[in-house]
Amino acid sequence: MNTLVALCAVGAEKILGNEIKHLGYKLIGNAPGRVSFSGDDDALFRTNLCLRTADRVYLQLAKYNALDFDSLYDGAYKINWQDYLNKDSRIVVDKVRTYKSKLNSEHSIQGMVHKAIYSKLGDKWHMATLPETGEQSDVRVYIDENEVFILLDLSGLPLHKRGYRVDGGIAPLRETTAAILLQEMLWRRKTPLHDPFCGSGTIAIEATLYAFNVAPGFGRRFAIENLPFYNEKRALEIKQKEAEQIRTDVEVRITGSDIDDKAVARSQKNAEYACVMAGRALKSIGISRHIPRPDFVQSDFADLSAPYDSGLLLCNPPYGERLGDSEEAMSLYKKMDSLWTDFPNWDIGIITSHEDFQNGFGHKTSNIKKFKAGNLDTCFYIYKRSEK
Repeated sequence: MNTLVALCAVGAEKILGNEIKHLGYKLIGNAPGRVSFSGDDDALFRTNLCLRTADRVYLQLAKYNALDFDSLYDGAYKINWQDYLNKDSRIVVDKVRTYKSKLNSEHSIQGMVHKAIYSKLGDKWHMATLPETGEQSDVRVYIDENEVFILLDLSGLPLHKRGYRVDGGIAPLRETTAAILLQEMLWRRKTPLHDPFCGSGTIAIEATLYAFNVAPGFGRRFAIENLPFYNEKRALEIKQKEAEQIRTDVEVRITGSDIDDKAVARSQKNAEYACVMAGRALKSIGISRHIPRPDFVQSDFADLSAPYDSGLLLCNPPYGERLGDSEEAMSLYKKMDSLWTDFPNWDIGIITSHEDFQNGFGHKTSNIKKFKAGNLDTCFYIYKRSEK
């Protein structure tokens, strides 16, 4: 069995953990923004293909204590790097994170681990200099209370880059964040869903992939495909097995709208790419069916009305780069009261980085969840009106 580490937005560890367990893997533990679990060799590829809320997946190569740089170096040197890297790999220790540890100089830790890797490979392959002409392989180091974790990146590009978004517009919501919000709201495919600020269509598209059980990674490659232990034949079998899980026999009602007709066109284009991606997965197993596209229309949110008795409004209203200053944002949030009135029995989920959102919106929330993705702190306001 392998020990793997999946990264996520800080605050989403429980959601990611539940997703990992649903795939059949055993949780080991978590820390802010990451979840550790055990998995078989299939998990190395399958988790990259299937996890909706993870930002990256790493293979843990070592775990040991280090109180000084000698012990840090020795522990990194003991790893059989020749089993995990190619002779022409360009090796980068891309990030170091330390917490309550004697070793806390990130630059020095980075240099020492990098030196240990190259020393080990040089000794094993009898090479004074490694060519570094091949694909980049990233290594990450965490040191928590003097315990070192050496991780090898299996994802490459962050997993929120699904491959379907051809145009994100200004400050788009991450695909993984949209997936987190859907899980936080406990959304089910039979529940109508509408995003009144669709932007680039991310929420509606992620809901569509979830509703039809389409693995989010069908449209891209992963770093593991460049590593020597990658099993291409088995990866293809995994893809085909996941393609067999795609549902085309379910009815869903997923829609989005935006006052900007360019945003609507952008959302439609992205949704088309996402659904074509799913269609190709089905064709790979001999099924000629298509995934229905979510519907997007041009409309001011103030002109909307509920098409069904109940459902879910889920959105990321513009702020920051997408909408001038704080005063404009507060004015918008006050006007959003029309959604409360015009969708009377609908649950509402709103994510924003504006700290005074609730004062503008004027309604008491059922719950507030805080998430941090990258350097962006956000609050997710949950209004469970269907339960009242």
